[in-house]
Amino acid sequence: MFKIAGFEMTIIQIAATVIGAGFIIFVHELGHFIMAKYYKLRVEKFAFGFGPELIGFTRGETRYSVCAIPLGGMVKMPGEDPDSSTGSPDEFYSQKWYKRLVIALCGPLMNYILAAMIFAFVIFFWGLSKPSDQPVIGEVVAGYPAMKAGVMTGDRILSINGFEIKNWMQLAGYIHSHSDKALALKIQRKDKELEISVQPKFDKASGTGLIGIAPDAEIEKEGFWTSCFYGGKMTVIQTVMTLEYLGQKIVRFEKPDLAGPIGVVQFIAKAAKSGMRDLLGFLAVISTALGLFNLLPIPILDGGHIFIALIEGAIRRPLNKKAIQTANLVGFSIIICIFIFATYNDIARLVN
Repeated sequence: MFKIAGFEMTIIQIAATVIGAGFIIFVHELGHFIMAKYYKLRVEKFAFGFGPELIGFTRGETRYSVCAIPLGGMVKMPGEDPDSSTGSPDEFYSQKWYKRLVIALCGPLMNYILAAMIFAFVIFFWGLSKPSDQPVIGEVVAGYPAMKAGVMTGDRILSINGFEIKNWMQLAGYIHSHSDKALALKIQRKDKELEISVQPKFDKASGTGLIGIAPDAEIEKEGFWTSCFYGGKMTVIQTVMTLEYLGQKIVRFEKPDLAGPIGVVQFIAKAAKSGMRDLLGFLAVISTALGLFNLLPIPILDGGHIFIALIEGAIRRPLNKKAIQTANLVGFSIIICIFIFATYNDIARLVN
């Protein structure tokens, strides 16, 4: 057993975590590779992992490799930035704007396809988790009043301030509308009845009181096509929720709670410890997030390439190389700032 991010994990769980995360990045690069080959660009190297090459072979102008550290992949195309471009017709920046757009777009698109497939796989084999209407607590959120007061997963809420609770809608409605005073919860925990006092926390975003609880879940088995439908739907929902969250933080000038490499490893480790279902589900979330992040119109990201290609398509001429170089420098600075901010959040989360 090894300890990672506070969780004891077996070698198999560690391997599944590392390879799973690397596979998501590899699939992203595979999207770029497929379209580059389709448009007959010169691809010098296509690799799974990075670091020293373990095995590999050369076919045509491309070196195919499996490298020692299975945490991603790479596609090396000549002329991927204006500095290295020589004007050769088989280079990236020598292509028409719409070809560069498609090549850049296919990386994030593959992440979305992978996420939908993983979600569908989980739903088909483990079932679809749907919130129960019973007033039974399925999750207690760390740092919120319910956990601090001693509320536990599996507790059934019988009444609040003497008001009988029959379903989750009643429970949520009462808590949301009573954020100004402490709530006396009558709880059934196994064969015991307890009374716990909880002071709700007012949430500015929703304008309601919260104590940090989520309903229990009921698992329903689904057929193949229904699983595929829900797999795609969950990918869309994950994207919309992320955009809404970021939009709200920007509008309110609030600090978003971003996770960097340390946080991602911590969450994957937790999911791997919980079981294969949770690990696959979280990998689908990461794949969606990676696809969305790369669609942001930040220079040097895929979204930046897409944005530049669209501008060139609109003005019907290539952009000035110096302007692209300046944009790439700005984009690199933005990425570094995001990385530092996310890593700071990770460290603060671990300390707390």
